[in-house]
Amino acid sequence: MKVSPSVRAVQVPEDNPMNPECTTIYLVGNEQALTIDSGYAIDRYRWYLKGYLAAVERSEIAMAGITHHHYDHSGNLKWAVEALDADIVVSKEAVPLLKGRLPKKRVERIQPGKSIKLEGGPTVQVLHTPGHSVDSLCYYIEEEGVLFTGDTLLGSTTTTVQDLGAYRETLQRLLELPNLNIICPGHGPLVYDPRERLQSYIDHRNRREQQILEVLEQNGAVSSWDIMLQLYPDIDTRLRRAADNNVRSHLDELAQKGRVKTYDGIPKRKRGPTKKAVEHAKERDRIIRKAKRYEEQDRKAEVRAQENPPTDEWKEPPRYELLGRAND
Repeated sequence: MKVSPSVRAVQVPEDNPMNPECTTIYLVGNEQALTIDSGYAIDRYRWYLKGYLAAVERSEIAMAGITHHHYDHSGNLKWAVEALDADIVVSKEAVPLLKGRLPKKRVERIQPGKSIKLEGGPTVQVLHTPGHSVDSLCYYIEEEGVLFTGDTLLGSTTTTVQDLGAYRETLQRLLELPNLNIICPGHGPLVYDPRERLQSYIDHRNRREQQILEVLEQNGAVSSWDIMLQLYPDIDTRLRRAADNNVRSHLDELAQKGRVKTYDGIPKRKRGPTKKAVEHAKERDRIIRKAKRYEEQDRKAEVRAQENPPTDEWKEPPRYELLGRAND
């Protein structure tokens, strides 16, 4: 889907409530392109991107960047080097969080505040926007007014927040960007009212803080989970822990401001896995690896089958003979 003169969106449908509607991989630039985020390290995302490139693109993928380290945004970085011959662009904060996902070579650590100049394309500003995660980045093409937010702002819902104080500052900075026309989120539809949506996120956090204070006033000392159940009575149960994390982010900020007193909990003593559990995990991993090998063999066989005549279908294939002359 074309977003602006220099931006295309490859939207991969989702049924995971944490990734509402779709996960989107963006391509920026014309002659040499930058991809922003790469999806999970599974075939569905890779085929969507490769299929789009094969059907639509004539540009070369020069760089693959990410908005943050979460697996649904960074799973295919090694694959981008191997299959697309791209260089990888990440923030220094993301590097220790990407263990096992970064290739050994062709990785550039980009500093927030710097810009990426694409050959034959726009200049992409790199903005450090912590809050959802410590390493969150947004990318901005000021000349086209296009902002890529990853999970900092989603297309149809609010997002999870790790550090609420940093997140509030991030939202305010994004609200003040010049020439902002459209937001390209990591999940969900594009946002065509960017300033209104950013302001609604700010207002939402302010309302949620007031609601938490009111619950505490009515109930005394309670857990974040109990607060979450009161504030989100109708939430999809698969999102309860995410909602609880957001409540705790508010409580942490309120505690830092001296408005809330925290009573330390008593963690459960962690016990190591039993011998039976270890053996079960090993067997499970063995079966998964074997299944993946079979899947890879099936894919290769399917590709090979396209190169040869369908001898498994015909003892002798149909033949065709011209009646009359070719120019009749």
